[in-house]
Amino acid sequence: MLFFLYTLLVFHHLHTKVENTLCRMMGDPKYPLFFKHGDVAIGGIFAVHRKETLPSFEFTQKPQHLSCSSVNMRDFRLAQTMIFAIEEINRSQNLLPNISIGYIIYDTCGSRLSTMLATMGLMNGQELAEGYKCNGQSPLHAIIGESETSATVILSRTTGPFKIPVISHSASCECLSNRKDYPSFFRTISSDYHQGRALAYIVKHLGWTWVGAVNSDNDYGNNGMAIFLKTAQEEGICVEYSVKFYRTEPEKLKKVVDTIERGTAKVIVAFVSFVEMGLLIDQLSIQNITGRQMIGVEPWITAKTYITQNSFHAVGGSLGFASRKINIEGFAEYVIKEFWDTAFPCSESDGNSSQYALSCSRYEDLLALKNYNEDVTEHRYSSNVYKAVYAVAHSLHRLFKCKEQGGCEKDLTIQPQQVVEALKKINFTIKTGDHVWFDSTGSVVALYEVVNWQQVSDGSFEFISVGYYDASLPPYQNLDLSIKKIIWAGGQLEKPRSVCSESCPPGTRKAVQKGRPVCCYDCIPCADGEISNETDSINCKQCPGEYWSNAEKNSCVLKAVEFLSFTEVMGVVLVFFSLVGVGLTVLVAILFHRKKDTPIVKANNSELSFLLLFSLTLCFLCSITFIGRPTEWSCMLRHTAFGITFVLCISCVLGKTIVVLMAFKATLPGSNVMKWFGPTQQRLSVFAFTLVQVLICVLWLTIYPPFPYKNMKYYKEKIILECSLGSAIGFWAVMGYISLLAVLCFILAFLARTLPDNFNEAKFITFSMLIFCAVWITFIPAYVSSPGKFTVAVEIFAILSSSFGLLFCIFAPKCYIILLKPKQNTKQHVIGKAPSIPLAPKPY
Repeated sequence: MLFFLYTLLVFHHLHTKVENTLCRMMGDPKYPLFFKHGDVAIGGIFAVHRKETLPSFEFTQKPQHLSCSSVNMRDFRLAQTMIFAIEEINRSQNLLPNISIGYIIYDTCGSRLSTMLATMGLMNGQELAEGYKCNGQSPLHAIIGESETSATVILSRTTGPFKIPVISHSASCECLSNRKDYPSFFRTISSDYHQGRALAYIVKHLGWTWVGAVNSDNDYGNNGMAIFLKTAQEEGICVEYSVKFYRTEPEKLKKVVDTIERGTAKVIVAFVSFVEMGLLIDQLSIQNITGRQMIGVEPWITAKTYITQNSFHAVGGSLGFASRKINIEGFAEYVIKEFWDTAFPCSESDGNSSQYALSCSRYEDLLALKNYNEDVTEHRYSSNVYKAVYAVAHSLHRLFKCKEQGGCEKDLTIQPQQVVEALKKINFTIKTGDHVWFDSTGSVVALYEVVNWQQVSDGSFEFISVGYYDASLPPYQNLDLSIKKIIWAGGQLEKPRSVCSESCPPGTRKAVQKGRPVCCYDCIPCADGEISNETDSINCKQCPGEYWSNAEKNSCVLKAVEFLSFTEVMGVVLVFFSLVGVGLTVLVAILFHRKKDTPIVKANNSELSFLLLFSLTLCFLCSITFIGRPTEWSCMLRHTAFGITFVLCISCVLGKTIVVLMAFKATLPGSNVMKWFGPTQQRLSVFAFTLVQVLICVLWLTIYPPFPYKNMKYYKEKIILECSLGSAIGFWAVMGYISLLAVLCFILAFLARTLPDNFNEAKFITFSMLIFCAVWITFIPAYVSSPGKFTVAVEIFAILSSSFGLLFCIFAPKCYIILLKPKQNTKQHVIGKAPSIPLAPKPY
């Protein structure tokens, strides 16, 4: 009831103002809402009403006047701000000192048709007062308005050809920055280019990647949403849906609400005009859709009219950008005084103060009606209107050549185009301390306050400032938020999550799901050798050469270094057999030394036998050099020691073979070949054969010696530490020379195998060389195909096998005779002339 009474009072106030201040022009159905005569005039266009009822256009009768309803208190206060600023300037002695400013203010009722009628009325002029006649020339120097972008586009396009400057307080569409299409347009609000980007930045800053988008289907909403969508894509934000509607399309509004309800996004970016947002909030409340975090824009984010107990459960906790709030000194008192003087006509008459008090006391209860003054203290759009009026005044001050003393030259004729040029050059500070100037697009610097809809302790609703956005600062420094101050949707203290897919932890990468936005993805573990050490990594990074990924795939660790060590089982086994071989060789040497005077030792060239046993000992020992961590010296030692000791060993066997052949020739009548291959020649032959191998090894070590090498080609996850051959030619020359001597020895032994000795050593040499060659022939493919440390193990196995083959084949038969058959250790038996010894009869 109180609100209804209040609305009637406002209508009475508007009607009284209009009837008392204008004279009607015949045939014109559109009249100014407020008017005042002055030396210069500023026009104003505001949607003081929200709705307009169109008359019937059946052309059967004279068209009726347009009917307006639903008072828009915010725009009504904006119109009052314009009047307040003009009257303040008229009282000023520093700004336009002897020139008065008049005003002509129209109400558009939120209709595009009324906007056009009001524009034409302002441009053409009317017989409103003395000095204004219908002469076809506009009496205006500038127009303040409109509130909405689409209406402002109509206004600016209509006035553009006539160079009349239009200064909007809230039309923020980036489309109006086009100076070619809107050369005389200015605004005291920043362009939506910055607000659209700021919306994407705040969503990114708060960690949301999955949002819904709603906008008004008009110039403001479509252009602003396009900027947001483009920036959101650049920032990696995915939009689940982007829907739009207009105030006259209830079916589209219903589809928008259904889309929001079905959507999985918990954050809704609403680039919506003031009127459309009211309709959307009503529908969300009716459908009881809650839990959606609204991110809003200037036209509605500070509209206290929309915060009620019914709507707060749907849009409470909304977060958005608003023009910076300032306090215009004296404006609140002015608004309240104007309201009371018009709505409650009580006054002190005939000096009777008691009668005055009695007359006015009946209205004291109505002081609870605060809607009229509900956001006077906000002064967001009001301050923009205030700045616009002062911008025009400062331009006129320059054009009228006003001076601090002496006033202004009133007789000058000022054209609107001159005002446009003067507006481009203004640079002043209003009494609140705000600096006012226009950039090349006619806009002011973008500076927003981030506000949050909250319910305070007394149950009332407030717009709490939680940060700011300053477009003049560098990227990623222009947004400052106090997240702890924010109350989120549903009154929650914890920030809601709005993602299509949960974050991928370190050690995984994002793989986009086919046919879905990039924010919908699966988390794929990184491949071996790759890592991701950040959340939501798009790609896994390859570890550097000597590094490998850990089990969690979130960091690179040094690869395991593999080599045949003394501590592992294989190394211990090989060392054991090497030492066993050394031990057996030493035992044989001791045995031969103790039995050096026996025929079987003498008959087999004891000197070469001891040299062979020495070389076999070295062969067993050189296998140990292949075990352990490869170093520069161990790599050179292992290959050269192997090559030289084996040549020494084969040279001794070859010498023994030649001795056997020479000994057989010496038994022939008239033969004296043994003098050519006596002990001295045998020593020289062994030395000569070994010297060749030594020279090969020296050349190898001089030109390109073996060296430690980290082999990372065979295994990706570990490093094989091995000895590179250096010069492959040197290695195969060493192996080739050993093979050559072994083959030669085998051939000679094979030829001497049938010599008529009872104990023919050539047979055993043949078997030993056969085993030796077989081992090293099979070694080559095994060596090439064995991975890592097994390559070294194969080489050691070949050394030990061939060494044991020589030891057993050549010395085992002799040891058997010496130890187990001592009776056969005679000269006659060795040369095959011992008589047969009958077996003793078995005792019964």
